[in-house]
Amino acid sequence: QVQLVESGGGLVQPGGSLRLSCAASGFTLDSYAIGWFRQAPGKEREGISCISRYDGSTYYADSVKGRFTISRDNAKNTAYLQMNSLKPEDTAVYYCATTEGLCKWATTNWDSWGQGTQVTVSS
Repeated sequence: QVQLVESGGGLVQPGGSLRLSCAASGFTLDSYAIGWFRQAPGKEREGISCISRYDGSTYYADSVKGRFTISRDNAKNTAYLQMNSLKPEDTAVYYCATTEGLCKWATTNWDSWGQGTQVTVSS
């Protein structure tokens, strides 16, 4: 059974950090591009980071560039999103997803999704 499970969300103060994990089961992550998305209340789901399946190139939305870092550990079959300097506007449900294709933000490009993990940035 193909499954992605996110973890690591929570409540953090502005300026704080969190590391999200995306654990895969039923398939090996190294054959896929991995994307991180988020969805705030009343807003559309947006892509914020992606790591290529081919050469490990990474991509970031302007809103998180310089603050977030995506990585993957193929031995653990897990991807990560390190989030630093968090802001209240980062509050959202965060999702990981996989695709056999290229890093593209359109949600229709992605085949498998996790259930999401809540991140709340508030003092």
